[in-house]
Amino acid sequence: MTHEYVIIGAGPAGLQLSAQFQRDGRDHVVLEAGASAGTFFQTYPRHRQLISINKIHTGSADPEFNLRADWNSLLTDDPAKLFGRYSSRYFPAADDLVRYLADFSRGLPVRYHTRVTKIARRDDVFVLNDEIEARRVVVATGVSQLYVPADIPGIELCERYDTFDTDPASFTNQRVLIIGKGNSGFETADALVEHAAVIHVAGPQSVRLAWQTHYVGHLRAVNNNFLDTYQLKSQNAVLDGTIEEITARSEGGFRIRFRYARTVEATREIEYDRIIACTGFRFDASIFDPSCRPTLVINDRFPAQTSAYESANVPGLYFAGTLTQQRDFKRSTSGFIHGFRYGVRALSRILDQRHHDTPWPARPLDATPEAITDAIIARINVTSALWQQFAVLADVVRLSAPAYLEEVPVAYLKEGGLGDGPVLAVTLEYGPDHDQVDPFDITVPRIAENDATAAHDASYLHPVVRLHRDGRVPAEHHLAENLENHWNLPAVHHQPLAQFVKAVLADHV
Repeated sequence: MTHEYVIIGAGPAGLQLSAQFQRDGRDHVVLEAGASAGTFFQTYPRHRQLISINKIHTGSADPEFNLRADWNSLLTDDPAKLFGRYSSRYFPAADDLVRYLADFSRGLPVRYHTRVTKIARRDDVFVLNDEIEARRVVVATGVSQLYVPADIPGIELCERYDTFDTDPASFTNQRVLIIGKGNSGFETADALVEHAAVIHVAGPQSVRLAWQTHYVGHLRAVNNNFLDTYQLKSQNAVLDGTIEEITARSEGGFRIRFRYARTVEATREIEYDRIIACTGFRFDASIFDPSCRPTLVINDRFPAQTSAYESANVPGLYFAGTLTQQRDFKRSTSGFIHGFRYGVRALSRILDQRHHDTPWPARPLDATPEAITDAIIARINVTSALWQQFAVLADVVRLSAPAYLEEVPVAYLKEGGLGDGPVLAVTLEYGPDHDQVDPFDITVPRIAENDATAAHDASYLHPVVRLHRDGRVPAEHHLAENLENHWNLPAVHHQPLAQFVKAVLADHV
């Protein structure tokens, strides 16, 4: 039997896509190497606290709005399948997510204990493990392998984030080096502060704080207590520069040669008892036969993808989940559940368009500036998809035979995924220099809240409406910032947008 789809991986993305396929009657099977759903989260994060928020109380009863503060739920029409039933903690335990995914998977066609070790392609059919056939394959395995930088001689001597002993007591009174300035590195450093004598966190890039860059994969406040111990002189430090060599000492421990990025002393030899590599993760492409091996990018960490989440060089091979962050790497949220869950839904709709003669869901609109404006304002005040996937997903207003389409990938729209004809694309976006602004520095001039005349210069998250026509963007309109993200002031938001829409309809339709 040849399946219509095979999904590899019963993690969050694979489970949500399977649920959508099941709802729509698509023939498919999910192959999972582990004994249960969510295998990755049974191990990671190693210190067992998630950095994905779980805000139960929002003051709203709107389920769409509430997903803005619920970063762990998969998209479902069943309120019983929301993560808030599993934990009330703002930063939940990883084991709570494991329980949630196990329950979500019930009733889905998942084959456990089925590790995919080989994928080949024969006569336009994918063959997995020499026995399972599929017309299309969706890889939702995540970044399952530790990324180990190849340019550090001696890196193989280090302990690894994926396997090291996390018991802080085993580091008592030791000098410890942590390689990597991401959340895994600082999560580990925070865990060791009460026991280690000295902790250094090292890497060639500056520490980037998520509250400033708005990229949630940068260092989160929940993991940055270590910075206090550095700046308040508690024997710990953040080292900026490159490790040129790691060697083992005959008497035990290690010696590194470190090249500083910004000191008079160019290099220094430093000794440690333990070294842990917390250097991130990568995609495992070893299962692919040369007949369908996807091109890799970003230091070979991710498969290259089109705007339809399809392999750039292997037709019929699609990706879902954290792998899709290749499309917006370190710019938006496709690397995280609260972002890629919308990408999974978009992928399902793209597959419906391409292979099942099902158009993108749309609801009709009256062809008036007032109706179009009201529809846009109503959506931007509650949408979670555009909120989470800022600048990546757009709501689309079709101007010929007016209709409203939700959550279309902007790149897919630009490349003609919805066909020809003028449309308005509605996104939520930060300003181009938003990551250079310190939001707590009141001495720096910035755009005033609800200033419609300067909305195009806003740095904070705000709605942007663009006209797309014939591959060009001949007009765009920015709505003013609002502290609580309520874009519903008639004189500030509605009226300027209605005037813009009126001009677009007059000039381009």
